[in-house]
Amino acid sequence: MDVLASRIGTPSLVVCLDSGCSDYEHLWTTTSLRGVVNGVLTVEVLTEGVHSGAASGIVPSSFRILRALLSRIEDERTGEILVTELRADIPRERIEQAKAVSGVLAKRLAQFPFVPGMRPMHDDPLDALLAGTWKPALSITGAAGLPSPTDGGNVLRPRTAAKLSMRLPPTVNAAQAAKRLKQVLEADPPYGARVHFETESPGDGWDAPATAPWLAQAMRRASEAYFGQPAMSQGTGGSIPFMAMLGARYPQAQFMITGVLGPDSNAHGPNEYLHIPTGVRVTACVASVLADHAGRR
Repeated sequence: MDVLASRIGTPSLVVCLDSGCSDYEHLWTTTSLRGVVNGVLTVEVLTEGVHSGAASGIVPSSFRILRALLSRIEDERTGEILVTELRADIPRERIEQAKAVSGVLAKRLAQFPFVPGMRPMHDDPLDALLAGTWKPALSITGAAGLPSPTDGGNVLRPRTAAKLSMRLPPTVNAAQAAKRLKQVLEADPPYGARVHFETESPGDGWDAPATAPWLAQAMRRASEAYFGQPAMSQGTGGSIPFMAMLGARYPQAQFMITGVLGPDSNAHGPNEYLHIPTGVRVTACVASVLADHAGRR
C-alpha cells in the first residue's frame, strides 16, 4: 500500500470479497468484523514428570492450574468473558441490523453439525447473532503436554499448554486486549507455578462507517437484479485483519465487504464448499455496483 500510494490515491470505494453470507438468496454485505488475540498459555509445575501415586495430592496438577487461570477470563458455565476491557457497547444501528436478519440466522443455526441432543448457547437467534459478532468469545484451538489417552500413564505431567483464540468486539483495541490478557493470566500464579502467556500478533476488528445513500441504493439494485431479493447487512464473527488498516488509511471511503462463505461452506475445513451460483451472482453484483459508482464520477 505504501509503495503504490501515489497510484492508489484516495479511493472513494473499497471492495473486499473475503467475507460471508447467511444464505444464498441475497447479496450480503458485512458491516463489522471481530478482532482476535491468539496466544499460548503454559503452566509448568515440575522439571520432569513423576509417578502420580507419589505426587498427586502434594504436587498440584498443571492442568488444574491452567483450568483455574482460564476461569479468570471466562465463566465456564455460560461462556461469558469476565475481563471488562475485552467487552464493548454494541451500537444501536448494529442491533437494529441484527434484528432485521435474525430470522435468516435462525435457519442457519440448525445447519451447524451439532451432535444429536446438542443445542446452541442461545435460544434467541438475535442473542446468538450479537454474541457471535459483537461479544468476545474464547476458543481453545490446541494443546501440548497431553499424551493421547492410550499413551497416558500414571504420571503427573510437568507442564500443560493450551492455545487460546480470543475473539474481540469490533471496536476493542487488540493490542491493549492482548496486554490485559497477559496481565490477568500471569498475575499471582497459583502455588507459585511458572505461568507464561505468549501472544501472537493481535488483529484489530473493524466497524464500517455509515453507508452512503448512493451505495445502499446501488447494492439494493444489484441484489434485486441478480438475486431477486433486497440486499442484506450483517456483522461477521471472523476477522479480516487488513480491513482495520484500510479503514484507518482511508477514513472517507465507502466499503462494500461481501463474499460467498455461506451455509455448509466450512471455511478452512477439510471439506470446504463453494456455492457456485452465488459466486456468479455476487460477481455480477459487484460489477453492477462498480458501474453505478463510475456513473457518479
